Amino acid sequence: MTPYLIMAAIVIVLIGLGKGGLGGTLAVLATPLMATVMPATEVIGLLLPILMVADLFALWAHWNKWDKSQVLLLIPGGVIGVAVATLFLTSISAAGLRQFIGVIALLFVLYRLFEKRILRSIHYTSRNWHGLLAGGLSGISSTLAHTGPPPVVIYLMMVGLKPRPFVASMVLFFAILNWIKVPSYYFAGLFHMNQLLQIAWLLPLLPLSVWAGKVFASRVNKELFDWIIIAILTITAVMLLIQ
Repeated sequence: MTPYLIMAAIVIVLIGLGKGGLGGTLAVLATPLMATVMPATEVIGLLLPILMVADLFALWAHWNKWDKSQVLLLIPGGVIGVAVATLFLTSISAAGLRQFIGVIALLFVLYRLFEKRILRSIHYTSRNWHGLLAGGLSGISSTLAHTGPPPVVIYLMMVGLKPRPFVASMVLFFAILNWIKVPSYYFAGLFHMNQLLQIAWLLPLLPLSVWAGKVFASRVNKELFDWIIIAILTITAVMLLIQ
């Protein structure tokens, strides 16, 4: 197998594990890792269909456990965020997008490192426009690099959702957001069907890894697991910035 196919297989497994329940930094690894073996502008177009297939299994696993009211607050901002990000997609170079992905990855690392401290220091009062803002920021970062979770994670944690509706609401919002991104990616010419067909035979790894993520979510040491992923993400981000 070529380095491209090996990395594609790794990324597909990471996406599945993340959708299955291991979550967190796993999904954010997908774009930076693939950007080390192919142009960044081609990466995001390649990963979107894979993410959409993974969404089907994740929706099935968390069906009807979401908080509809919170998801409805997030969607309008997501639409606006996707529209804003599309303006950048049509003008940014592959090198510029690769460096942007590296910066976003490092910002995500900083967020994970200081997440608990940030949440402890905030005295939060819920407002509907907070959902609009979180959805908008997530829409922008998700469209440009498939790294949308942090704003939504912070928002849903602050409104106090319990674990199951929290995960299910995340799954539903990003499943909807990925469909919203399709016209923008098509308009920007980011879909390359030949590349997707080359890795289509790896897609059965998705349901297997979703199932594995669901099984292992309650068995792994999540703190140690997150530290390992953060280390990998940091190294990958630095590689993208200096490449």
